[in-house]
Amino acid sequence: MELRPETAYARSGDTSIAYQTFGAGPALVYVAGFVSNVELAWEEPRYAAFLRGLAAFARVIVFDKRGTGLSDRVTTLPTIEVRMDDVRAVMDATGVERAAVFGHSEGGAMAIVFAATHPSRTTHLVTYGVYAKRVRSADYPWAPTLEERMALADDAERGWGGRLGADDVRTLSPSAADDPAFRDWLSRYFRNAASPRAVADLYRMNSLVDVRDVLGAVRVPTLIIHARDDLDAKVEEGRYIAARIPGARYLELPSADHLFWVSHQAEVLGAIQEFVTGRPPVVDAERVLATVLFTDIVDSTRRAAELGDARWRQLVESHHARVRAELARHRGTEWDTAGDGFYATFDGPARAVRCALAIREAVRGLGLEIRAGVHTGECETIAGKLGGIATVIGARVRERAAPGEVLATGTVRDLVSGSGLRFEPRGAHALKGVPGEWRLFAAAAPGV
Repeated sequence: MELRPETAYARSGDTSIAYQTFGAGPALVYVAGFVSNVELAWEEPRYAAFLRGLAAFARVIVFDKRGTGLSDRVTTLPTIEVRMDDVRAVMDATGVERAAVFGHSEGGAMAIVFAATHPSRTTHLVTYGVYAKRVRSADYPWAPTLEERMALADDAERGWGGRLGADDVRTLSPSAADDPAFRDWLSRYFRNAASPRAVADLYRMNSLVDVRDVLGAVRVPTLIIHARDDLDAKVEEGRYIAARIPGARYLELPSADHLFWVSHQAEVLGAIQEFVTGRPPVVDAERVLATVLFTDIVDSTRRAAELGDARWRQLVESHHARVRAELARHRGTEWDTAGDGFYATFDGPARAVRCALAIREAVRGLGLEIRAGVHTGECETIAGKLGGIATVIGARVRERAAPGEVLATGTVRDLVSGSGLRFEPRGAHALKGVPGEWRLFAAAAPGV
């Protein structure tokens, strides 16, 4: 399911708040963490899959808090009270009187105050990776000291805008720390979410947040979710909050990912769905017809040994950038990047073949050769992830491709008849783990 909702604006006083709404079901407002950008969120496959998962059972409202993302920039630091007005503004703009509120990290503290202040507009409260205060005290020893927080603000203002390294990402999401594509996206996401000065100001403002006295006033059904080894908001903070909100449920997940959608979004989605709707998620595969494309770099091990780690890493990053540019141009959806290979899907086989051919030519400019496999078949989508036998076939076809070859199944060749694309037969082949024999064809652009 491809979902790219349009961005609209709600007026909150004199400030325009960017928001999107999508999905069907009970209303759910998602209050993102520290900073956000509602449009760039859809460019990270796992984040997009999470949002699509919410849309499967709820009418979702997402927004950029004032001063961040696509919302108006501000000249003074917004208080939690002012930011709560922004939540009400997007609810009013979408005609929603009452909604479940799901807050992540800093957005979780804001969601707690909203639920306590506006119970008539809140059906449920859900948080992930939340904290009650950001500065350490005798009765709250898990938070950083004030000096540490101010140093973080200064560092953020000086270093904002650079490409994040593995160590930077490891604090937020250790499971993705060694994924250069994820680090690239997170760097762009942050840069497009706030300016250096705004980030430093937000660090300082959030250092003053203290919602401990509000916790006992929350009277709506509450679910607190926390990762056991979270490095940004310690697990003791989640336990502290859950113990002080009357009747709150607490769910602890065995991970260290503060960015919940990276490693255990299925568990988070299932918990939210059951809590908000009263119904457990139905694990039922949705079958869709899609064209899958698998690529990888030819002789990558040998090239890496010749160039050395640093030069090879730079070359792979350039390769990834060119592949992603062609995927965007041909309306492909990237699902996975493993080492030097890509897995993407398309809603039309001709676009997939043309994209593969374009990728081949684009990376030749880097002195690289790829091989690619293309197949059209039924795929299964479960919790936002696309898989099934069609993906296995596509991967096996890529393995059969010669260097520089875009190899497609007979299914693809038959479906693109009349497109102008040319195909040379490569015979019938057995594909490992797939029944029967498969007719394979090498694709070429018109006139080649």
